[in-house]
Amino acid sequence: MTLPEPPPGYREIPDRLNMAEEALREVERAGERAAFVWDGGSLSFREFAARVDRLAHGLSGRGIERSMPVLVFMGNCHEFAEAVVALLKIGALPVLLNSSLGEEEVDYVVGHSEARAAVTLSGCMSALAPVAGKLPEGVIVARGGEGPDYETIVADAPDRSFDAADTAADDPAFFVYTSGTTGRPKGIVHAHRWIVALGDSNRYRLPPVAEDRVLATGEWSFVSALGHNVLFPLRNGVTGVVLEDRPSPRNVLRAVERHRATLLYSVATVYRRILAERGIEDDYDLSSLRGCNATGEALEAATWREFRDRVGCEIWEHYGVSEMQMVLGQGPRCAVRPGSPGMPMPGTTVAVTDDDGNRLADGETGRLLIAADDPGFFLGYHKEPERTREAVRDGWYHTGDLGYRDADGYFWIAGRSDDCFKSRGIFISPYEIENVLRQHPAVAEACVVPRDDAEIGNRIRAICVLRGGERPGDPLAEDIRRHVADRIARHKVPHLVDFATALPKSPVGKVLRRELAS
Repeated sequence: MTLPEPPPGYREIPDRLNMAEEALREVERAGERAAFVWDGGSLSFREFAARVDRLAHGLSGRGIERSMPVLVFMGNCHEFAEAVVALLKIGALPVLLNSSLGEEEVDYVVGHSEARAAVTLSGCMSALAPVAGKLPEGVIVARGGEGPDYETIVADAPDRSFDAADTAADDPAFFVYTSGTTGRPKGIVHAHRWIVALGDSNRYRLPPVAEDRVLATGEWSFVSALGHNVLFPLRNGVTGVVLEDRPSPRNVLRAVERHRATLLYSVATVYRRILAERGIEDDYDLSSLRGCNATGEALEAATWREFRDRVGCEIWEHYGVSEMQMVLGQGPRCAVRPGSPGMPMPGTTVAVTDDDGNRLADGETGRLLIAADDPGFFLGYHKEPERTREAVRDGWYHTGDLGYRDADGYFWIAGRSDDCFKSRGIFISPYEIENVLRQHPAVAEACVVPRDDAEIGNRIRAICVLRGGERPGDPLAEDIRRHVADRIARHKVPHLVDFATALPKSPVGKVLRRELAS
């Protein structure tokens, strides 16, 4: 299958580019249209741009200047969006960190990024206050609390436009710090060009319409949610719906209903949690949705089909990495094949190779690589050149994922290379088994991990979270094993089926397999 040609000017990046200026390009046309809506409030494009200018003046007057790292440590709120865009306009470097992290992680990021100031919410100060003394330009606090008040700074600043810094497209624009689930958080540095490269890919995959209201359930400290819920809607002149609380099945669907969201971006875990509540779709008016989107981990065909049948809306899966944001995708231009995250976006090159870097034929599983000359790619890991060289070699970014391409050009993800294992000498991909487990009517979520075994190397262990009303026990475990045996090869049937009330997850919603493996 061949995707349609992109429009003229697609991913053409000028030499000089400021991300904030690019994000606000539609302000005059959008005018009084809502830029952001949330429970209890809204801001028009004109109001948002004016607040950004005032905040940029206020921050500049407090010593924030070009190339200065500034920690943005907040949950989703309009102040987060304003702070990031204002800092970009100054030419400073927003340093984004998930608001659920604790004092030790915040301390590390402050030191590693060399942040000189922070913008935060009063509710985040318990983790930030102990290290505030390491920020020479201070901490600005929104929504109460001690310290310089965010709203006072905005109110007291000059009511005039702020000239965006004359930055190059390749200049650093912002840092995203990972949650550190496999070690110390790493600082991923993105350039100003990112907003054009990935913004155009987003617009191509899912062309916006004027009435769009876009909701992402993830925290904006993650690059996917930052793009899909903040910067891309601004650039496209459409409305971003702000979910200020951590996502749950009911508050997500309530936000869709209340704000008439047309596009939902979330992770597979959230869709599975929604489906785990029988009949929940009947409690909310979801008719405004024209499409849903999933990323973060494999959606699984079973989840896609059940969601379509119950909610009446397709989920378009896409695959990305924090170092880029979106690589593969499905949407109106790329028909869904349940279980596949789709095809490479135009201008993005993806390859599947063996361990020696040789390209594999269609259908053969190998290492998933992305051409590193893509303008959407990161500049590197902050202060970690060795780690950067390890990830980017011979012109390719090594994702650490395994996958294959089919004869029609769709890619399929087999799992992380360090999540797959062998049992009786045979390669086992957890994703394949999990997809079958999820088709059992009693199973809401499932995770497959190895258990060491002296005789066969590893036994296959399945941990299942049951739907409401289901009772765990040996009879159900055996029924689940029979269900799997009827659908895939016998050597892939779990030796063990255990039950849990929940699976451990990272702040972005990915299952933490290492906490389950033994």
